Amino acid sequence: MPVSPAAATAGAGRFAPSPTGDLHVGNLRTAILAWLFARATGRRFLLRVEDLDPERSTTGTGQLRDLTAVGLSWDAVPVRQSERTGLYLAAVDRLAEAGMVYECFCTRSEIADAPRAPHAPPGAYPGTCRDLGDTARAQRRRQRPAALRLRSGVEAYTVTDLLHGEFTGPVDDLVLLRNDGVPPYNLAVVVDDAAQGIDQVVRGGDLLTSAPRQAYLASLLGLPPVQYAHVPLVLNPAGRRLAKRDGAITLGALESTGAGPDQVRDLILASLGLPPGPLEEALPEFSLERLPAEPWVFAAPPGEPLSLR
Repeated sequence: MPVSPAAATAGAGRFAPSPTGDLHVGNLRTAILAWLFARATGRRFLLRVEDLDPERSTTGTGQLRDLTAVGLSWDAVPVRQSERTGLYLAAVDRLAEAGMVYECFCTRSEIADAPRAPHAPPGAYPGTCRDLGDTARAQRRRQRPAALRLRSGVEAYTVTDLLHGEFTGPVDDLVLLRNDGVPPYNLAVVVDDAAQGIDQVVRGGDLLTSAPRQAYLASLLGLPPVQYAHVPLVLNPAGRRLAKRDGAITLGALESTGAGPDQVRDLILASLGLPPGPLEEALPEFSLERLPAEPWVFAAPPGEPLSLR
Protein backbone atom coordinates (compact mmCIF):
# COMPACT_ATOMS: atom_id res chain seq x y z
CA MET A 1 0.00 0.00 0.00
CA PRO A 2 1.69 3.23 -1.08
CA VAL A 3 1.81 6.28 1.10
CA SER A 4 1.39 9.13 -1.32
CA PRO A 5 -0.07 12.63 -1.62
CA ALA A 6 -2.98 11.03 -3.47
CA ALA A 7 -4.22 9.93 -0.05
CA ALA A 8 -4.46 13.56 1.07
CA THR A 9 -6.68 14.23 4.05
CA ALA A 10 -7.57 17.08 6.34
CA GLY A 11 -6.45 15.09 9.38
CA ALA A 12 -3.16 15.09 11.24
CA GLY A 13 -0.34 12.87 12.40
CA ARG A 14 1.66 13.41 15.54
CA PHE A 15 4.66 12.64 17.70
CA ALA A 16 3.98 12.60 21.42
CA PRO A 17 7.06 12.10 23.61
CA SER A 18 7.07 11.89 27.39
CA PRO A 19 9.54 14.51 28.71
CA THR A 20 11.26 12.14 31.13
CA GLY A 21 14.74 12.36 29.60
CA ASP A 22 16.62 13.01 26.38
CA LEU A 23 15.33 11.41 23.19
CA HIS A 24 17.48 8.56 21.90
CA VAL A 25 18.04 7.46 18.32
CA GLY A 26 15.03 5.16 18.45
CA ASN A 27 12.76 8.01 19.51
CA LEU A 28 14.17 10.26 16.79
CA ARG A 29 13.66 7.57 14.14
CA THR A 30 10.02 7.12 15.16
CA ALA A 31 9.51 10.90 15.13
CA ILE A 32 10.95 11.14 11.62
CA LEU A 33 8.72 8.28 10.47
CA ALA A 34 5.65 9.96 11.98
CA TRP A 35 6.57 13.15 10.11
CA LEU A 36 7.11 11.27 6.84
CA PHE A 37 3.81 9.39 7.13
CA ALA A 38 1.91 12.61 7.84
CA ARG A 39 3.54 14.71 5.12
CA ALA A 40 3.28 11.93 2.52
CA THR A 41 -0.48 11.74 3.04
CA GLY A 42 -1.16 15.46 3.07
CA ARG A 43 -1.73 15.58 6.80
CA ARG A 44 -0.67 18.22 9.28
CA PHE A 45 2.02 17.18 11.74
CA LEU A 46 1.55 17.99 15.42
CA LEU A 47 3.62 17.65 18.55
CA ARG A 48 2.23 16.82 21.97
CA VAL A 49 4.18 16.77 25.24
CA GLU A 50 2.84 13.92 27.37
CA ASP A 51 3.80 15.29 30.78
CA LEU A 52 1.09 13.81 32.98
CA ASP A 53 3.60 12.36 35.45
CA PRO A 54 4.64 15.42 37.51
CA GLU A 55 7.38 13.56 39.39
CA ARG A 56 9.26 12.42 36.27
CA SER A 57 8.43 15.10 33.70
CA THR A 58 10.69 17.97 32.67
CA THR A 59 9.81 20.93 30.48
CA GLY A 60 10.70 18.95 27.38
CA THR A 61 12.69 21.87 25.97
CA GLY A 62 15.66 19.65 25.15
CA GLN A 63 13.48 17.21 23.28
CA LEU A 64 11.96 19.96 21.14
CA ARG A 65 15.44 21.26 20.41
CA ASP A 66 16.64 17.84 19.27
CA LEU A 67 13.61 17.29 17.05
CA THR A 68 14.25 20.63 15.39
CA ALA A 69 17.94 19.80 15.00
CA VAL A 70 17.21 16.68 12.91
CA GLY A 71 14.86 18.67 10.67
CA LEU A 72 11.37 18.16 12.03
CA SER A 73 8.78 20.91 11.79
CA TRP A 74 5.24 20.99 13.13
CA ASP A 75 2.12 22.93 12.24
CA ALA A 76 0.92 24.24 15.61
CA VAL A 77 2.26 25.15 19.02
CA PRO A 78 2.89 21.90 20.95
CA VAL A 79 0.22 21.12 23.54
CA ARG A 80 0.95 19.79 27.02
CA GLN A 81 -1.20 17.15 28.62
CA SER A 82 -0.67 18.70 32.05
CA GLU A 83 -2.74 21.66 30.84
CA ARG A 84 -5.65 19.55 29.53
CA THR A 85 -6.92 17.77 32.64
CA GLY A 86 -10.42 19.17 32.19
CA LEU A 87 -10.80 17.28 28.90
CA TYR A 88 -9.90 13.98 30.53
CA LEU A 89 -12.20 14.47 33.51
CA ALA A 90 -15.07 15.35 31.17
CA ALA A 91 -14.51 12.06 29.31
CA VAL A 92 -14.58 10.12 32.60
CA ASP A 93 -17.81 11.88 33.54
CA ARG A 94 -19.42 10.84 30.25
CA LEU A 95 -18.52 7.21 30.85
CA ALA A 96 -19.69 7.41 34.47
CA GLU A 97 -23.06 8.80 33.38
CA ALA A 98 -23.40 5.77 31.11
CA GLY A 99 -22.76 3.43 34.06
CA MET A 100 -19.39 2.31 32.74
CA VAL A 101 -17.16 3.37 35.64
CA TYR A 102 -16.52 1.82 39.03
CA GLU A 103 -14.24 2.45 41.99
CA CYS A 104 -11.16 0.28 42.42
CA PHE A 105 -9.18 0.08 45.66
CA CYS A 106 -6.58 -2.52 44.64
CA THR A 107 -2.87 -1.92 45.05
CA ARG A 108 -0.41 -3.03 42.39
CA SER A 109 0.74 -5.93 44.54
CA GLU A 110 -2.84 -7.06 45.11
CA ILE A 111 -3.48 -7.01 41.37
CA ALA A 112 -0.27 -8.93 40.68
CA ASP A 113 -1.12 -11.60 43.27
CA ALA A 114 -4.81 -11.99 42.40
CA PRO A 115 -5.99 -15.20 40.66
CA ARG A 116 -7.00 -14.84 37.01
CA ALA A 117 -8.88 -16.78 34.43
CA PRO A 118 -6.62 -19.15 32.45
CA HIS A 119 -6.95 -17.11 29.26
CA ALA A 120 -6.26 -13.73 30.90
CA PRO A 121 -3.00 -12.05 29.79
CA PRO A 122 -0.33 -11.16 32.38
CA GLY A 123 -1.09 -7.90 34.14
CA ALA A 124 -4.77 -7.85 33.18
CA TYR A 125 -7.03 -6.54 35.91
CA PRO A 126 -8.90 -9.51 37.42
CA GLY A 127 -12.07 -7.56 38.28
CA THR A 128 -11.62 -7.67 42.05
CA CYS A 129 -13.59 -4.48 42.72
CA ARG A 130 -16.00 -4.70 39.80
CA ASP A 131 -18.98 -5.96 41.78
CA LEU A 132 -18.28 -4.73 45.30
CA GLY A 133 -21.39 -4.00 47.32
CA ASP A 134 -22.09 -0.68 49.02
CA THR A 135 -20.85 -1.88 52.41
CA ALA A 136 -17.60 -3.27 51.04
CA ARG A 137 -16.99 -0.13 49.01
CA ALA A 138 -17.53 2.11 52.04
CA GLN A 139 -15.11 -0.01 54.07
CA ARG A 140 -12.42 0.12 51.35
CA ARG A 141 -12.82 3.91 51.03
CA ARG A 142 -11.75 4.24 54.66
CA GLN A 143 -8.54 2.37 53.86
CA ARG A 144 -7.36 4.17 50.72
CA PRO A 145 -8.61 6.49 47.97
CA ALA A 146 -10.17 4.85 44.95
CA ALA A 147 -9.04 4.78 41.37
CA LEU A 148 -11.72 4.74 38.69
CA ARG A 149 -11.88 1.87 36.20
CA LEU A 150 -13.79 1.26 33.00
CA ARG A 151 -16.46 -1.43 33.20
CA SER A 152 -15.45 -2.99 29.90
CA GLY A 153 -18.06 -4.79 27.84
CA VAL A 154 -15.58 -6.83 25.79
CA GLU A 155 -12.60 -9.07 26.45
CA ALA A 156 -10.83 -8.27 23.17
CA TYR A 157 -10.95 -5.71 20.37
CA THR A 158 -9.56 -5.64 16.83
CA VAL A 159 -7.70 -2.81 15.13
CA THR A 160 -6.19 -2.56 11.67
CA ASP A 161 -2.58 -1.51 11.35
CA LEU A 162 -0.87 -0.40 8.13
CA LEU A 163 2.11 -2.65 8.84
CA HIS A 164 0.61 -5.50 10.85
CA GLY A 165 -2.86 -5.86 9.34
CA GLU A 166 -5.68 -6.87 11.67
CA PHE A 167 -4.56 -7.21 15.27
CA THR A 168 -6.79 -8.43 18.09
CA GLY A 169 -5.71 -7.75 21.64
CA PRO A 170 -7.16 -8.14 25.12
CA VAL A 171 -9.19 -5.40 26.77
CA ASP A 172 -9.58 -5.37 30.54
CA ASP A 173 -11.11 -2.88 32.95
CA LEU A 174 -8.47 -0.22 32.37
CA VAL A 175 -7.85 2.65 34.77
CA LEU A 176 -9.58 5.92 33.84
CA LEU A 177 -8.36 7.97 36.80
CA ARG A 178 -5.58 7.07 39.21
CA ASN A 179 -6.22 7.27 42.94
CA ASP A 180 -4.06 10.41 43.08
CA GLY A 181 -6.38 12.13 40.59
CA VAL A 182 -3.98 11.90 37.62
CA PRO A 183 -5.50 10.71 34.32
CA PRO A 184 -3.58 7.73 32.86
CA TYR A 185 -1.95 7.46 29.46
CA ASN A 186 -4.60 5.26 27.83
CA LEU A 187 -7.36 7.79 28.48
CA ALA A 188 -5.36 10.94 27.77
CA VAL A 189 -3.97 9.77 24.44
CA VAL A 190 -7.43 8.86 23.14
CA VAL A 191 -9.01 12.14 24.21
CA ASP A 192 -6.11 14.25 22.92
CA ASP A 193 -5.93 12.57 19.52
CA ALA A 194 -9.61 13.29 18.92
CA ALA A 195 -9.44 16.83 20.29
CA GLN A 196 -6.47 17.66 18.05
CA GLY A 197 -7.98 16.15 14.91
CA ILE A 198 -5.32 13.44 14.80
CA ASP A 199 -6.40 10.52 12.65
CA GLN A 200 -3.02 8.90 12.03
CA VAL A 201 -0.94 7.40 14.85
CA VAL A 202 2.60 6.32 13.98
CA ARG A 203 4.55 4.98 16.94
CA GLY A 204 6.87 2.18 18.05
CA GLY A 205 5.87 -1.43 17.56
CA ASP A 206 6.04 -2.06 21.30
CA LEU A 207 2.80 -0.06 21.65
CA LEU A 208 0.77 -2.24 19.27
CA THR A 209 -0.73 -4.18 22.17
CA SER A 210 -2.10 -0.90 23.60
CA ALA A 211 -4.03 -0.08 20.44
CA PRO A 212 -7.06 -2.37 21.01
CA ARG A 213 -7.73 -0.93 24.47
CA GLN A 214 -7.40 2.63 23.20
CA ALA A 215 -9.52 2.04 20.11
CA TYR A 216 -12.23 0.41 22.22
CA LEU A 217 -12.21 3.32 24.65
CA ALA A 218 -12.48 5.76 21.74
CA SER A 219 -15.50 3.86 20.41
CA LEU A 220 -17.26 4.12 23.78
CA LEU A 221 -16.67 7.87 23.80
CA GLY A 222 -18.01 8.19 20.27
CA LEU A 223 -14.65 9.40 18.96
CA PRO A 224 -13.49 8.78 15.38
CA PRO A 225 -11.07 5.90 14.77
CA VAL A 226 -7.44 6.54 13.91
CA GLN A 227 -5.18 4.93 11.34
CA TYR A 228 -2.40 3.02 13.09
CA ALA A 229 1.13 2.29 11.92
CA HIS A 230 3.33 0.63 14.54
CA VAL A 231 6.87 0.83 13.20
CA PRO A 232 9.90 -1.39 13.94
CA LEU A 233 12.00 -0.50 16.98
CA VAL A 234 15.68 0.35 17.20
CA LEU A 235 17.71 -2.26 19.09
CA ASN A 236 21.21 -2.44 20.51
CA PRO A 237 23.69 -5.07 19.22
CA ALA A 238 22.43 -7.49 21.88
CA GLY A 239 18.93 -7.33 20.41
CA ARG A 240 17.42 -5.28 23.25
CA ARG A 241 15.70 -1.91 23.09
CA LEU A 242 18.05 1.04 23.40
CA ALA A 243 18.81 2.14 26.96
CA LYS A 244 21.21 4.51 28.71
CA ARG A 245 23.67 1.68 29.26
CA ASP A 246 24.20 1.56 25.48
CA GLY A 247 26.36 4.71 25.57
CA ALA A 248 26.09 7.36 22.88
CA ILE A 249 22.47 7.01 21.82
CA THR A 250 21.11 10.54 22.40
CA LEU A 251 21.77 13.45 20.08
CA GLY A 252 23.84 15.26 22.70
CA ALA A 253 25.98 12.21 23.44
CA LEU A 254 26.50 11.52 19.75
CA GLU A 255 27.56 15.12 19.16
CA SER A 256 30.26 14.66 21.79
CA THR A 257 31.67 11.83 19.65
CA GLY A 258 31.74 14.05 16.56
CA ALA A 259 28.42 12.99 15.02
CA GLY A 260 26.30 16.10 14.44
CA PRO A 261 22.52 16.23 14.00
CA ASP A 262 22.77 16.09 10.19
CA GLN A 263 24.85 12.92 10.34
CA VAL A 264 22.42 11.30 12.77
CA ARG A 265 19.49 12.31 10.55
CA ASP A 266 21.21 10.85 7.49
CA LEU A 267 21.99 7.62 9.32
CA ILE A 268 18.34 7.28 10.31
CA LEU A 269 17.24 7.97 6.74
CA ALA A 270 19.70 5.34 5.47
CA SER A 271 18.18 2.82 7.88
CA LEU A 272 14.84 3.50 6.15
CA GLY A 273 16.28 3.15 2.64
CA LEU A 274 15.97 6.89 2.04
CA PRO A 275 18.49 9.36 0.63
CA PRO A 276 20.49 11.69 2.90
CA GLY A 277 19.78 15.38 3.30
CA PRO A 278 16.84 17.46 4.53
CA LEU A 279 13.71 15.47 5.26
CA GLU A 280 11.79 17.29 2.53
CA GLU A 281 14.17 15.78 -0.03
CA ALA A 282 13.61 12.26 1.30
CA LEU A 283 9.83 12.62 1.23
CA PRO A 284 9.32 11.78 -2.49
CA GLU A 285 11.16 8.48 -1.98
CA PHE A 286 9.14 7.41 1.06
CA SER A 287 6.60 4.61 0.69
CA LEU A 288 5.09 1.97 2.91
CA GLU A 289 6.39 -0.82 0.67
CA ARG A 290 9.99 0.32 1.16
CA LEU A 291 9.75 0.59 4.93
CA PRO A 292 12.00 -2.08 6.50
CA ALA A 293 9.99 -4.68 8.39
CA GLU A 294 12.76 -5.67 10.79
CA PRO A 295 14.16 -3.69 13.74
CA TRP A 296 17.20 -1.53 13.12
CA VAL A 297 20.33 -2.47 15.07
CA PHE A 298 22.13 0.68 16.13
CA ALA A 299 25.67 0.56 17.46
CA ALA A 300 27.72 3.50 18.66
CA PRO A 301 30.54 2.12 20.85
CA PRO A 302 32.75 4.76 22.52
CA GLY A 303 35.57 5.85 20.27
CA GLU A 304 34.18 4.16 17.17
CA PRO A 305 32.16 5.58 14.28
CA LEU A 306 28.44 5.14 13.99
CA SER A 307 27.52 1.86 12.36
CA LEU A 308 24.45 0.42 10.68
CA ARG A 309 23.46 -3.25 10.50
